[in-house]
Amino acid sequence: MSECDVSGPIRVALVDDQQMVRAGFRMVIDSQPDMTVVAEAGDGVEALRVLGALPVRADVVLMDVRMPRMDGLTATAALTSGADAPRVVVLTTFDIDEYVLEAIRSGASGFMLKDAPPEEMLGAIRTVHAGDAVIAPSSTRRLLEHLVTALPTPAPDTPPSPAHAALATLTDREREVLELMARGRSNTEIAADLFVAEATVKTHVGRILAKLDARDRVQAVVLAYETGVVHPGA
Repeated sequence: MSECDVSGPIRVALVDDQQMVRAGFRMVIDSQPDMTVVAEAGDGVEALRVLGALPVRADVVLMDVRMPRMDGLTATAALTSGADAPRVVVLTTFDIDEYVLEAIRSGASGFMLKDAPPEEMLGAIRTVHAGDAVIAPSSTRRLLEHLVTALPTPAPDTPPSPAHAALATLTDREREVLELMARGRSNTEIAADLFVAEATVKTHVGRILAKLDARDRVQAVVLAYETGVVHPGA
């Protein structure tokens, strides 16, 4: 994961086809001393054009899923495919759960409910900008578990995937840390669970992400569910 530029306010882009939603988000974000809205777009096509024309890239993009011309999934994949990509937080509601998992696979760093309280949205922006993923709150953890119940069950004769091979490179302690990450535990909570220093947990998390070739925690967690390291509701 690349280090974030902390020399100025967090540069946020808003991508949503509802102008009133963007206006509400802008008002909340621009009221914060450490954030500024640098771009808006009403669909994925406009988002790619506007964000590509910025003199300095956006740090965090709030991305709606359902939009005309180009949806949020396609736009997320395009935005996160290049080097020095912005971090994307997908905006969703429970009735489009299946799209969120695909967005995470496409490179999004997290997701939040569209009607989340303002303080939750601001917290998500800061968390993602700091290099973490938005998966810790219990409501988000429940949503993640709900998503992965829709994952197809591999056939018995399906050969091991590259993800399974990567998992085999984890040490016992790293696998234990991954399991706790997948249950929505923060580094501080994991440290308390394992009776180790938080710095030690951060080291384990870094090695896990490197070995799994995961962009951030949320992709590692999805992989943990997909490969059966943890199971929904467990």
